[in-house]
Amino acid sequence: MSGLRAHLGLARSLAIYYGRPWRQRRLSRFYAGLLAPGDLAFDIGAHVGNRSRALRAAGARVVALEPQAPFAGFLRLTLPRDITLVEAAAGARPGTAELAVSRLHPTVSSLAGLPAAVGGAEGFAHVRWDARQRVAVTTLDALIAAHGLPAFVKIDVEGFEAEVLAGLSQPVPLLAVEYLPQLPGAARAAVQRLAALGPYRFNAVAGERPAFLWERWKTPGDTLAWLAGRTPAEGSGDLYARRDSA
Repeated sequence: MSGLRAHLGLARSLAIYYGRPWRQRRLSRFYAGLLAPGDLAFDIGAHVGNRSRALRAAGARVVALEPQAPFAGFLRLTLPRDITLVEAAAGARPGTAELAVSRLHPTVSSLAGLPAAVGGAEGFAHVRWDARQRVAVTTLDALIAAHGLPAFVKIDVEGFEAEVLAGLSQPVPLLAVEYLPQLPGAARAAVQRLAALGPYRFNAVAGERPAFLWERWKTPGDTLAWLAGRTPAEGSGDLYARRDSA
């Protein structure tokens, strides 16, 4: 994906995710509280690599997935050599798929039919998906076969989270999936898929703030009820799913 608009989009993402260095340090400390040194982590939807770098700074071994150009190229040139980069998307089955790209707002590029689902909705009225890119698709099961069982999987794929989880056939200790109030069905499907994989409890993080909202982790049912009450004005964030050893 070449051209001025694509490179302006890259510059915009770099400013968003690296323009406030203290956020990166806080994120690393947050991950260090969740992972042990040497734990394996998958960063699905690495974008500009800020999460991959924060996980690495927390002591994790990182496998980063990013299919979108020019972001995959940027990561290939700039990621530390001990982070494994896979230039592909993740989905329910291996193959290829068409990525809907917003060149000026590439954080919302998606395999999930996002333009039709949220075009014109609050928070998305200014976004135009003005390009398409054919990308390779792998699965979480394939990544596990190649790299081992991760302690943590972060999935930020703009409404495609449940499809990514459909490519996982076993529970992992900890996962994080993005929730978008404009796509309540996507978050609901992700929670239901995780509940089918194993006994999980859930917690939430608002936006980019690295802190849990709830003192106690919630059941799938309570989490679904919370999601149902979210509005676009309250913004997006991440749902963390922790396997319940009890």
